[in-house]
Amino acid sequence: MELQIGVVGLGAIGRDHVKRLTERITGCKVAAVSEMNEEIGRKVAQQYNAKFYADGEELINSPEVQAVMVTTWDPAHAQYVLAAIRAGKYVFCEKPLATEVSECETILAEEQKFGKRIVQVGFMRRYDPGYVEMKQAIEDGKIGLPLIVHACHRNMNHAATMTSEMSIKNSGVHEIDIFRWLLDDEYVSGQVVLPRQSRISAGEGLQDPQIMMLRTKKGICIDVEISQSSGYGYDIQCEVVGDLGTIRLPDPPTVITKTDCTRTTAIMPDWQNRFIEAYNIEMQDWVDRVRKGEKLTGASSWDGYAACLTAYVLGQCREEGGTAREIRFPEKPEFYK
Repeated sequence: MELQIGVVGLGAIGRDHVKRLTERITGCKVAAVSEMNEEIGRKVAQQYNAKFYADGEELINSPEVQAVMVTTWDPAHAQYVLAAIRAGKYVFCEKPLATEVSECETILAEEQKFGKRIVQVGFMRRYDPGYVEMKQAIEDGKIGLPLIVHACHRNMNHAATMTSEMSIKNSGVHEIDIFRWLLDDEYVSGQVVLPRQSRISAGEGLQDPQIMMLRTKKGICIDVEISQSSGYGYDIQCEVVGDLGTIRLPDPPTVITKTDCTRTTAIMPDWQNRFIEAYNIEMQDWVDRVRKGEKLTGASSWDGYAACLTAYVLGQCREEGGTAREIRFPEKPEFYK
C-alpha cells in the first residue's frame, strides 16, 4: 500500500520533492500539499492530483495524510515539525530542523515524550555515494587515524536575500553535519575567519568568503571555505588527511571534451544537479522505512540540534571578530544513541 504523504511548503525544493516523490520514488503518493501562496499551491495540487490545504497544520492533522514533509521557509520548520510529532506522524524536515537552538530543544523534548523517533532531517549528503565511500574507507582504517579535514563549499552565485549569517546557517550547515557523521566525532570548539573579501559580495553587505574552523573531541582539525560567489560553478570539495594516507571526495563524473588545443570538463551549476542522486536515495530510504515501520537511519532531531547549535556558536565567533569559542553539547539522550 502506498504511503500517503503531505508536503507543507512549495518553494523551489518543495516542488522539486513533490516531483521526485511522484516520478522517481516508489511506494508513495503525494496526497496533499500546502502553500501560503494559494495560486501556486492550487496549481501544484491540480498538477499532481493532490488535495490543497491553505493551512499547513490542517494538512498535518488530516486523515488522508500518513507522513509529512516540511519544505517551508526555514523559520516555519519548527512549527510544522512539532505539529507532526503531536499528530503522531512521521515527518521529514528539510534542513535546518529549526532556526533557533531553543526550538530544536523543544522538538527533542516532544519527540522523546512521544516515545519513538519519527523525525528525520534532510541532510542529504549522508546518502551521497562519494561521502558514503569515504566514510567506509575511514572506518576500515585505510588512511589510519584522521588528523585534518580540508573542505570548501562554493556557490556560483547567491540569492539577493543571502546574508552573512545565512552563509553558515544555510550553506555551511551541510559541512557541519556531514563531518560529525563522516568522522563519528563531536565538536568542542570553533571559529570563523574572514579573509580578504570578494568585490562582488562586498558591495551587497555580505561577508564573503568565510572560513569555518572546527576542532573535534578526538583532536581532528577542520577548515571549510564557504563562498557565495565563486563565479564559476557549484563546487564541493573534501579531503581527509590521516596518519597513513589521505582520501578525497570525487568530483561528479562529467565528459571530458578536447577541442582547439583545450581540454574541458563541465562543473555543476547548483546543488540540485550535484546532489540529485543523494536526494533520490535519501527519499526512497525514508519512504521504505516509514512504510515498514523500521527505524529511521537518516539525520535525527539530535543531529539537527547539533548542527543548529554549532552554527549558532560559529555565528557568534564571526560577530566577535573571529575569536575561537567552546562548543558545549549536553549529554546525548539515550533515546538518540
